[in-house]
Amino acid sequence: MATHTDPRSPLTHDRYCSEIVAQTGLLRQHLTGADLTTTVPTCPDWSLRELAVHVGGAHRWAETLVRTRAGEDVPEEQVPHFAGPDSEDPAALDAWLAEGAELLAATLRAAGPEQPVWTWAWRQDAGFWARRMTHETVIHRADAAIAAQADYDVAREVAADTIEEWLEIVRFAQSFPEDNANELRHGGRTLHLHATDTPPGAPSAEWVLDLADDGLSWSHEHARADVALRGPLTELVLAFYRRTSPDAPALEVLGDRELLDFWLKVATFG
Repeated sequence: MATHTDPRSPLTHDRYCSEIVAQTGLLRQHLTGADLTTTVPTCPDWSLRELAVHVGGAHRWAETLVRTRAGEDVPEEQVPHFAGPDSEDPAALDAWLAEGAELLAATLRAAGPEQPVWTWAWRQDAGFWARRMTHETVIHRADAAIAAQADYDVAREVAADTIEEWLEIVRFAQSFPEDNANELRHGGRTLHLHATDTPPGAPSAEWVLDLADDGLSWSHEHARADVALRGPLTELVLAFYRRTSPDAPALEVLGDRELLDFWLKVATFG
């Protein structure tokens, strides 16, 4: 199948499919040898095992949507093996996670990014699910790494797209008058995200967010803002998704800290 670049997504469809499998593989590494009853600090309602089942269940749900060309949401009880493996054996959980990720990637590749399918979002195609499940796995892998006290890093282009997709989700949420994201219509106040670990010759990873009264917008530039959050790109992702504090040693906040805290409080998902 030819490599296809979706103009609405900066990575190719095939890259997203590959990342679903690769990120799940790294998640499985975090789980190997860990106490699966450990509470996940960043998702305190879940144990490590429950976190893993959530991720694997999401993979199988998305796979069912794409495989069946669903025109509406599919209830969880109609998704094969959604609830996890029958056995409590960690090896069974590991195999179930691996199988689900491979199955999802294969189904997405066979469908192609433009295949119409139901989603909850602004796009109604399989390409949406390839991107969404990539970043679902990227962020929950961070949760697992934090709980297991494992190292965590994300490839630069994937990390940048994780932030970009998050901004698109927040902007989409503002299209619903009752959504809390509309509190971010905040008189044109601005936030600047600045990755400080740009390799020589690579474009900088920066976002200037405009919390305008008519909705969120952003640009990729180096510009002064009401508040700036600076640090390595992976650390920016973790802070932006509230997986670490802006006060983490690798990060620096310049300017209106209350505005940053307001964004982090209101720009939530799920």
